[in-house]
Amino acid sequence: SYHEYNRVEKAKQLVEQLKAGKNIALITDAGTPAISDPGEVLVQLCHENGVPVTSLPGPAACIVALTLSGLPTGRFCFEGFLPSDKSDKAARVKKKQILEELARETRTIILYEAPHHLLRTLEDLYEALGERRITLCRELTKKFETVMPTTLRKALQYYETEEPRGEYVLVVEGKSLEAVRQEAQAEWEAMSIEEHMAYYESQGMDSKLAMKQVAKDRGVGKREIYAYLNKGQ
Repeated sequence: SYHEYNRVEKAKQLVEQLKAGKNIALITDAGTPAISDPGEVLVQLCHENGVPVTSLPGPAACIVALTLSGLPTGRFCFEGFLPSDKSDKAARVKKKQILEELARETRTIILYEAPHHLLRTLEDLYEALGERRITLCRELTKKFETVMPTTLRKALQYYETEEPRGEYVLVVEGKSLEAVRQEAQAEWEAMSIEEHMAYYESQGMDSKLAMKQVAKDRGVGKREIYAYLNKGQ
């Protein structure tokens, strides 16, 4: 067996056998070897030792879930498992940083999660991302496969009373481009028009070009900015 707890030492042993001329196949009973899986350590060590590696395509849970999610598939990111943060301060900091990045992510987000961590992860996602569409995929390609399109809030309510079972893939809606635009506009509007103009002029823009950019940032016409700056003249 080759797993999370022996991935480094066992990989060294396997690479020595490969260098001695043996052929070795890495297989798994779930998912795809080397995708959020200790197999990535073995592949890396093989490359470092000049051992050729090939892959036979098979079902990848993240892609299967994406195709079943009903969420946009053209652009997506894969985060794997979020760090466990029960007692490790460094892991808590890392998890917080990842969640902050995901809150700004506009692509569809794919995560893996074990049943005993699912509720905590849903809570973390809801707190960091707010209300989003999510599709929870469970036991993909197996007898008890379940695909549940819902929202983060409703998923939290559901699993407060239902026990999570099986391995999960979470497919989460990315932040809308309109929301990104509105947030950026709100940040500009928190500045005075004079401060906004000064920001661009300090970068070398002439007043005409700065005025045009300020109007674009604030979602108004250039004439409105011009009229404001020239009032009382």
